[in-house]
Amino acid sequence: MPPGAFALPKAELHLHIEGTLEPELIFALAERNRLTLPYPSVDALRRAYEFTDLQSFLDLYYAAMNVLRTERDFAELAEAYFVRAREQGVVHAEIFFDPQAHTARGVAFETVIDGLWSAVRESERRFGISSKLIMCFLRDRSAESAMATLDQALPYGERIVGVGLDSAELGHPPSKFARVFERALAEGWKTVAHAGEEGPPAYVWEALDLLKVSRVDHGVRSLEDPALVARLRDERIPLTVCPLSNVKLRVFEDLRRHTLGTMLDEGLVATVNSDDPAYFGGYVGDNFTAVAEALDLAPSALVTLARNSFEASFVDTATRERYLALLDAAQPERAAQV
Repeated sequence: MPPGAFALPKAELHLHIEGTLEPELIFALAERNRLTLPYPSVDALRRAYEFTDLQSFLDLYYAAMNVLRTERDFAELAEAYFVRAREQGVVHAEIFFDPQAHTARGVAFETVIDGLWSAVRESERRFGISSKLIMCFLRDRSAESAMATLDQALPYGERIVGVGLDSAELGHPPSKFARVFERALAEGWKTVAHAGEEGPPAYVWEALDLLKVSRVDHGVRSLEDPALVARLRDERIPLTVCPLSNVKLRVFEDLRRHTLGTMLDEGLVATVNSDDPAYFGGYVGDNFTAVAEALDLAPSALVTLARNSFEASFVDTATRERYLALLDAAQPERAAQV
């Protein structure tokens, strides 16, 4: 395994904290919360991680998070991610969370955000990783539900850097949430959105024009539209690409067919991230390693991907320059190891 892919300092910008719920932690939380799981063992649960598409993954994903009940549960979930992220070269993380998936089953909004915030607040001191929270709306639920969730979040506005849009993409275009995102922008939050994963390039256009996103999550189908590629390049709109996720969910047949290399050739601000690593076979360093091998990427391409991750992040200018200097200091010795 090339050590340079892990040692390279990087930001992770597309990470669902609920998607870091490893089978071992699922069983531990189930026991603590006195819940019975429909799987007899960790291995049996892990064997269920064979997905045919996005929806087949989401069905298991939402069922598994039922073990998250208390503030302590959410704090331990985030802390476990930071431990793994540090090992994978992450120095900054912008973390998605899905409050509707929890409030719908009776967990209070404040339980979710207080638990996550306790870990985020301590992430740099304990793990050497700065971090921010991005609240996502579930696109397969109503715009009214999203607006109600935004209302719940307002008292915690200083803890949230932006809002996003995730879950089942097909049939739920970004335009459905235009008013919600307009209000979020008015409240001073950044906006991002999943678009162009299973959905068409038209969804990426809507995310840009109607939701005013600062970056597009996934966006791999953007390459089907040359005019869209030109806009993404000219406006330097980042794409938070998740290679192992794309293969696991059958967006690409295998990693050798992934278009990340083409994105870089086109001059797009592509980044590499892990999405839901507990389910998709690897954290961000694993994604860097796998895509470097599958696409035969040069060490300089991995450096570009890491540099793009800091450019695309929501940190202030001074912090960005500090992380870019850290990346520069890691070159060329570490990059040459890849």
